[in-house]
Amino acid sequence: MRTIRYIALLIISLNCMLSLQAATILPIDLQCEYLCNPQGIDTPKPRLSWRLAPTDSIGKGQRQTGWHIIVASSPQLLERNAGDIWDSGPVESSQSNHIVYGGDPLISGRKYYWKVRTADESDQWSSWSEAATWQTGLLSADDWKAYWIGSPQATGRKVLSQPEDNTQPDPWFRKSFELDQFPEHAMIYVASIGYHELYINGKRVSDAVLMPSVADHSKRARYITYDVTSLLTTGKNVIALWLGVSWSIYPSYQTEDKPASPIVLAQVDIEFPDGGHRQIITDDTWKTHPSPNRLIGYWDAHHFGGEYYDAMLELPGWNEAGFDDSTWERATVFTPRLIVSAEMCEPNILYQELIPQSIEEIEPGIYRVDMGVNYAGWFQLQFEGNPGDEIKFEFSEWEDKNDSYGIHSIYRIGRQGKGIFCNRFNYMTGRWIRITGLTAKPSVSDIKAWMIHPDYRRTGFFECDIPAFNEIYNTTLWTFENLSLGNYVVDCPHRERRGYGGDALATTRTALGNYGMGAFYTKWMEDWRDVQLPDGDIPYTAPTYQGGGGPSWSGFSVVLPWEMYQQYGDKQLLEISFPTIERWLAFMETKSKDNMLVRWGGKWSFLGDWIWPNAWDERSRMEKQGLALGDTPETLFFNNCVWIHNLELAARIADIIGNGKGERFRSRAGEVRRAIHNKFFNPEDNSYVNGYQAYLAMALASDIPPAELRTKVWERLEYEIKIKRNGHFWGGITAGAYLFHFLLDAGRHDLINLMVGQEDYPGWINMIRKGPGTFFEDWRCNGSALHSSYLYVGSWFIEGLAGIQRPVSGSSHFVIHPWINPDGPTEVKAHYNSMYGSITTHWKRYGNRIEIQVTLPPNTTATVKIVDTDLEVVSGNHSFIMLLDKYNEKGYED
Repeated sequence: MRTIRYIALLIISLNCMLSLQAATILPIDLQCEYLCNPQGIDTPKPRLSWRLAPTDSIGKGQRQTGWHIIVASSPQLLERNAGDIWDSGPVESSQSNHIVYGGDPLISGRKYYWKVRTADESDQWSSWSEAATWQTGLLSADDWKAYWIGSPQATGRKVLSQPEDNTQPDPWFRKSFELDQFPEHAMIYVASIGYHELYINGKRVSDAVLMPSVADHSKRARYITYDVTSLLTTGKNVIALWLGVSWSIYPSYQTEDKPASPIVLAQVDIEFPDGGHRQIITDDTWKTHPSPNRLIGYWDAHHFGGEYYDAMLELPGWNEAGFDDSTWERATVFTPRLIVSAEMCEPNILYQELIPQSIEEIEPGIYRVDMGVNYAGWFQLQFEGNPGDEIKFEFSEWEDKNDSYGIHSIYRIGRQGKGIFCNRFNYMTGRWIRITGLTAKPSVSDIKAWMIHPDYRRTGFFECDIPAFNEIYNTTLWTFENLSLGNYVVDCPHRERRGYGGDALATTRTALGNYGMGAFYTKWMEDWRDVQLPDGDIPYTAPTYQGGGGPSWSGFSVVLPWEMYQQYGDKQLLEISFPTIERWLAFMETKSKDNMLVRWGGKWSFLGDWIWPNAWDERSRMEKQGLALGDTPETLFFNNCVWIHNLELAARIADIIGNGKGERFRSRAGEVRRAIHNKFFNPEDNSYVNGYQAYLAMALASDIPPAELRTKVWERLEYEIKIKRNGHFWGGITAGAYLFHFLLDAGRHDLINLMVGQEDYPGWINMIRKGPGTFFEDWRCNGSALHSSYLYVGSWFIEGLAGIQRPVSGSSHFVIHPWINPDGPTEVKAHYNSMYGSITTHWKRYGNRIEIQVTLPPNTTATVKIVDTDLEVVSGNHSFIMLLDKYNEKGYED
């Protein structure tokens, strides 16, 4: 190895739209509260955002210097540029995100039309953008006139002291009414405890599935707004609802003021051309009847089961206007004490259809379908058989097992001797489906399947010339997508379905760098605020309460708003979340002694790192000694580092929102920092506790080593990675996330590259080779095969190898700093569609020559770095070629 000279060729360019207009920029992709044309929001002052497209292919330094927004009550007024609701007038500003609406007070149930124009760097105004909209829901609790209703049988389903298998059917509800004229506008607002489907005159209203999103139903219900204008007609009409038991019986959501059964709150507001108005509400005049579908299991860990559909009980036309419901029972009214708020996030959708890879008869009359990849979603089969026969579906992640965690469904064939099974109010997880009860082997054309996740947009892309890296990246994203159904991130979608904060440390940065997650995480942060207990403590999961963890699990309520601020510059979320953060930190103070946290809680409390490579062996030894994982010095060290991290983030948040409380948290962090060093530092080898990589990284990230020891601790960390573990990663879900992100932020891509590239245990490549297309719960490839554990690896590819570092505080200035090294790829392509537009990098290494192409959107700037050298601060749509002579300190092989 020797050092030789090389040349870096930098090409900054931008693919531009051609336009004849004077301004060099045009606003596009208008959003309201992170959503495109949202329907049914309940914030009184929504925030508006847009991206900018260039109109000049050869211009340089295109940027925004002003904006002008108009909001109108009709599309006709908007077309005439008449902002009767709000006309901001020209505003001198480069801001294009989170512009707070400043017009007349919004009215419930109204549609607002808006557009924006922008001034460029020469103060030339663009043409107006295309029109966008938002629809308000019900802005006040007083706007609700409807009553919560359920089936009469629900009165017997009280709070469960012990979970029991479900026996109640998913109920139907319907309400008939007549209209003497066509409506001009009709909106229906539906909140439900348990999933719901809405029908008008026999037609399904929405393609969204498994809605509404999961919420803490001991306190809150979220409603969905539907526009049903086109589905209503003159004469007789019917509104029909099909409710799923699902989350209505989840043990943690049971309260004395509502039944352990699905209930619904619905209100229809109809406006007529003559100015008339009619309102239809849920009350005791609605009719109800059991449906043919019911939940199998009792909707808790290991018992999410599936669905039993009895086609013998079908009532054709049950949701149509002409159906005779005279024998149906009247609905029962309930009075739960619930906050009812709008669903302001993307709905769950059938995201990707999957095709079976094989169907084989493994035993006489028993068939196994291989879907080719592990997934969470729906499975559908069309078949014929004998009336009354039961077809059983068992879903498994493992080829040689019948099912995973009891996930299975049953279909009983009706009188017609044929049927179609498909999930409705539950979902399956697995790759292999074992089917029994069929009279003939199914064909591929009989099967449909879909992965399900919220309709958030993909914003990141990565590809390089190392196939294993591409596979790790793609498997990471596929695994994450299968964990996000319900607008919160679960540990696994089959066994627990709980929103663990500790596991979220492993997924959030990857998600923010690859998807548009603003609405998703805003919703999930509301869940974390909801579950906070009166004493300030926060459960380890949200909105699901149950599950073990420790301070890093609960402390995710501090990390999440900070990550949102880093990615999107969302200051409002910091302000809303700060009281929760402050109460959490006050709670932790009650669990401290001598400037350190002390152990509290039961066996599954005060956990530290979780599932590092040899965790099960160490846990077994501890259990033989009568110890829990929370009792170790390593766990005490980890949790006190987490405390420092929470305090430091709280201090930064306090500084940003300007409440003057930052110094108090910062000072407290210093006291804890000194106490930790004094107790846990090992001067013999410059390590902390047992010297594991993750704990050394946490010490450095928390700034625990005094200045004179910091370099020595770094050296020890490098020794642990390169020598002690022979280049392998040695961390779990929680401490592993801190380790990985610390190395990423420190620019130690050499160490990350070494660890990610390992092909044997423990490593990501090893998991891929043993997996069903998703990542496992633990490094040994045991437990769940679709899990959140180690997905932090997904943040490295775009941020590190491609060099598109995440913005600081949602800034419009980016740092492009790719890791280009003989030990890594020779070609990388990537892009990240930021709040300002798409940033792309494409670099190639030809021996000693490097060619880099970078694309920036208008209204942004970037510092481009090659081999730790600042080349130039460049701005959007800036094109030039630059040569740089620089010695590579590590050298290149001849």
